[in-house]
Amino acid sequence: MHRGRLVAIVLAGILHSALVAAEDRHVFLNWEVSYSLRSPLGVSKRVIAINGRLPGPLLNLTTNDVAHVNVVNTLDEPFLLTWNGLQMRRNSWNDGVAGTNCAIQPGENWTYVFQAKDEIGSFFYRPSLGLHAAAGGHGPIRVNNRPVIDVPFPQPDGEFDVLIGDWYNMDAKEMKELLDRSRGLPPPDGILINGLGPYEAEVTFKAGRTYRLRVSNVGTRTSLNFRLQGHKLLLVEAEGTYTLQKHYASLDVHPGQSVSVLVAADQAPKAYYMVVSSLFVLPEIFGVATVLYAGSGEQPPSGDAPLDDRSSHTNYNRSMEQAMSIRMNLTSGAARPNPQGSFHYGDINVTRTLLLQNDESDIGGRRRCTVNGVAFANAGTPLKLADYFRIAGVFKVVSGRPERRNPFIGTTVIDASYRDYVQIVFENRLPSMQTWHLDGHSFFVVGMAWGKWSPDARSTYNLVDAMYRSTVQVYPTSWTAVLVYLDNEGMWNLRSQDVEKRYLGQELYLRVSQGDSGVPDPRDELPMPSNALLCGRATRLKS
Repeated sequence: MHRGRLVAIVLAGILHSALVAAEDRHVFLNWEVSYSLRSPLGVSKRVIAINGRLPGPLLNLTTNDVAHVNVVNTLDEPFLLTWNGLQMRRNSWNDGVAGTNCAIQPGENWTYVFQAKDEIGSFFYRPSLGLHAAAGGHGPIRVNNRPVIDVPFPQPDGEFDVLIGDWYNMDAKEMKELLDRSRGLPPPDGILINGLGPYEAEVTFKAGRTYRLRVSNVGTRTSLNFRLQGHKLLLVEAEGTYTLQKHYASLDVHPGQSVSVLVAADQAPKAYYMVVSSLFVLPEIFGVATVLYAGSGEQPPSGDAPLDDRSSHTNYNRSMEQAMSIRMNLTSGAARPNPQGSFHYGDINVTRTLLLQNDESDIGGRRRCTVNGVAFANAGTPLKLADYFRIAGVFKVVSGRPERRNPFIGTTVIDASYRDYVQIVFENRLPSMQTWHLDGHSFFVVGMAWGKWSPDARSTYNLVDAMYRSTVQVYPTSWTAVLVYLDNEGMWNLRSQDVEKRYLGQELYLRVSQGDSGVPDPRDELPMPSNALLCGRATRLKS
C-alpha cells in the first residue's frame, strides 16, 4: 500500500477531529435495524423498522452538528442507510450507498460520522441496497438554523414530519423476483402517511397557531399531491433552500423530494382531512389522515374526505407549471447570514455539459433501465475504495454524453474536475415520470420543457432565482436542465429516485477530484475513516 495512504488511514480520526470546530455539537445515536410485521393496508408484510419504528426516529440536527449514528443490522441480509439531501461535505466515505460503502453485514454494526456542514432544511434517510426502500427503513431529518441566523418567517408554534409514500403489500423479495424476471411492478396498493394506512394518522392543531409541516415523499415510485382540507399551504423551504413564499391549495411532491409548508390553524375548530393522492397513475389511490383542533372533541371530520378536490392528477402541464413557479428567496440567508441570492449562478460560465438520456432496453434477454445506453451494475468493490486504493478494472469512465453503441451493463463513472461549473441535462425519452437525485450537492433547476433539449434552450432558462435543491423531476418525453457547482470532492451517486428504475440500472457515479494528485488535502476531502469497512478486492488491503 502507498505509504501516504496508510498514514491517512491511521490518522483519519485525528484529522477529522481537527477539522471540526470545537464548538460544534456532537450527536450520538444508536439505531437497531430489524424486521417487523405490519399491516398498514390490512395485509401483513415484513417491513424494515429502525428501533422498532416505521417511520424511524427523527434525526434532529442543527447547522454544523456532527452526527454519530451507530447502525446495528439484525436483518438476515446486508444493509446500508443513505442520507437523502444531506451534502456530506468532503465526506462521501459516509454517504451510505453501494458505490461508497461496504454493506453492514447481518449481525454487525457500523457507525456513520458526518457533519451537517453549512446546511439547513428538511430531508430524510432511507435504505439504499436492492429494494429495501420498498420495505420501509426510512425516517425524517431536520437540520435547524443556528439561533444567530434569522429565518425568513416567524417561529412556528410547532412542527410535524409528514412522510408520505406509495406502498406495496407484496414483500420486497417478491418485488425483486418480478423485476429479475423482466416483469414490471404493478400499480401500488395504497398510500401511507407516516407509516399508517387511510384514516389512521392524526395531527393536532391549536386554533390561532401556525405549524410547519415537513413533507417528504419516501415512496417507491409514485408522484404525489399533498393538500389539507380548508387550509392553504405556504411553501417556505425545499431541500435546504428557503423559497419565495407563496400559498398553494396543494403541492406536488415527487419521489425523493422534501418541502416545508406553514399552515395557519385559522379555520373553524373542528376536524379536517389531510389528503395525499397519486399523480399520473391509474387507478388513482389516496392516503388520508385527520387534522384535529385541540378542544373541539375527537369527532372525525364531517362528510367524506374531499378526494375529488384534487389538482388534475393526470395533467402534466399543470404540474410542470407549478414546478416552475417555485423560486428561491434571494434575500434570505440559509445556513449562513449572507443572502441566498448572493451567489449569482446565472453569471458563471458553464465549463461542461452532461446530457443524460434515460431509456429502457432488452440486454441479454432481460429488461433493463439505462442512462446513455448503460444499465448500471454495482461492483463487488465500492467504487470509492477502488479509486482510493487504485484498483484497476472495477469501474468504467464514461463521457456523460450519448454514444452510438448497443446498450450494455456496466459500472460507470463520469470524471469531473473539482470546482467545475457543470450543466446537467436530464432527457426523459419514456412516457413515464422520472426523478433524479445527486448526492453531495444541490443544483439550480433552471429549466424544463417538452421534447428534446438543444443548446438554444438556454435562452429560456431562469438564471436569477431558480430553486436550489438535490432532487428534480423530469416529465415524460421532456427534459430538465440544472446547473451545479462541483465544490465537494468525492465519489457521488447520481440516481433515479424511482426504486424500480434504479434497481434496473438507472444510476451512475460522479467522481469529483483534482486529478491524480495523490492523497487529497483534508481541507478538500476528509481522509478515509479509521472505522471504514473493507470488502471485495479491497479486503486484502486492510492491513
